[in-house]
Amino acid sequence: MPRMLSRQNLSSLVYLSNNWISLIGVILVTTATVFWLFLLPVTLRGEITHPYIGILVFLILPAVFFAGLALIPAGIYLLRRKRQTDFPPLNWHNADFRRLVMFVGVTTFLNVIIGSQLSYSAVNYMDTMSFCGLTCHTVMQPEYTAHENSPHARVACVDCHIGPGASWFVRSKLSGTSQVFHTLLHNYPRPIPSPVENLRPARETCEVCHWPQKFEADRLRVIPQYADDAQNSLTYTVLMLKIGGGPHTAGIHGMHVGPGIHIRYAYSDEKRQTIPWVEYTDSAGHTTIYSSGDAKTPLPGNLPIREMDCVDCHNRPTHAFQLPGEAMDTAINAGLVAVSLPYIKKEGVEILRTPYASRAEAAAQIPKELDAYYRQNYPDIRQHQESAIQQAGGALVRIYDRNIFPAMKVTWGTYVNNIGHDNSPGCFRCHDGNHTAAGGQAVTQDCGACHDLLAVQEAKPKVLTDLGLACAAQ
Repeated sequence: MPRMLSRQNLSSLVYLSNNWISLIGVILVTTATVFWLFLLPVTLRGEITHPYIGILVFLILPAVFFAGLALIPAGIYLLRRKRQTDFPPLNWHNADFRRLVMFVGVTTFLNVIIGSQLSYSAVNYMDTMSFCGLTCHTVMQPEYTAHENSPHARVACVDCHIGPGASWFVRSKLSGTSQVFHTLLHNYPRPIPSPVENLRPARETCEVCHWPQKFEADRLRVIPQYADDAQNSLTYTVLMLKIGGGPHTAGIHGMHVGPGIHIRYAYSDEKRQTIPWVEYTDSAGHTTIYSSGDAKTPLPGNLPIREMDCVDCHNRPTHAFQLPGEAMDTAINAGLVAVSLPYIKKEGVEILRTPYASRAEAAAQIPKELDAYYRQNYPDIRQHQESAIQQAGGALVRIYDRNIFPAMKVTWGTYVNNIGHDNSPGCFRCHDGNHTAAGGQAVTQDCGACHDLLAVQEAKPKVLTDLGLACAAQ
């Protein structure tokens, strides 16, 4: 009799499991488990840097594994409803049933261990820079490239875009889900807009490392610049920036993010370059409203209003792109492009500004165009400095690859940098002399409020000699 019960129970289990839905589930679970076991040594060595291996281990395998687990009971349930058959009663007195429960319990425990490990690893992997920047390599290639060449290269994306806490973590994952679908459907914007309205307040991210009250009072900045003449003449602009902060100095940060100071502004364009209305509350609690043009006080019509924080000026703190002139100055000053090549600054900028259909075309054409220029105009120099011309061509390609991404419609000046006012309105969005209060007081346009000009495009600034930095101006 026990043997008959055992056979009947086993036959009923085999009967109910013998359906195509459950069998597909078994295949999926087994396949995912085997792949996971083979890839386990890779995951135990640390962070996976290759994005496609990470996708396989932490995204595809968990999806396959859990889908298989769901299909097995689903197939049994559907078949049981379709074909009503009398089976022996299932109770604890049945030894076969107890063994079955123990088997299911052990296998479920193992599945929970495997599934939890995959789920936890998947969440951690989705927080890595390789996932953020390389998984959707076309979409995020511009931002990832800029990040890798920035002072924040070792700061993880999630530290700024998510920050600590469960609420922003959940919010980011919900937002990321929609972004995945946009990527799969190829209906994402080109270029990717700066997500200022979706960013966490800077006081909860940036100021974790950059404490405004501890900024320096003043900072010396030396800006080398090469002319468009044959000698690529070098001049320097020297500034003393009044960074400000702390209890004793005002300066830039002290006047904008100091204790008790709050600034709100209204903007009329998505990139926040036109600001017709500003509300300034000083440390004493006194509020002044400034407006320009046709803006109305105390409210600027129906324009969106934002409270100012770090990213309104430092809007490209990590994902910054250069303009061709600035990039050439940087490369020449670093010795990557030989200053001895006539008109290298001028010709390099012109070549960089040439539109190319793709990065591959740019990599092929830029060195050829530079070589052709010196072959035609300076054949003697080309003969004696051929290696320098080749090195310069390679440097131009790297500059292009660092700043231009045709597939994402990112070109020179696509992303405006609001620090300063050389390459964009920047500070002058508010400090233009046209933002006035009801009493006629204007937002200051005094250059000396932010910096002292110690030298402007001088070949050998005396201030550098006085500071023992004469070698920088040779």
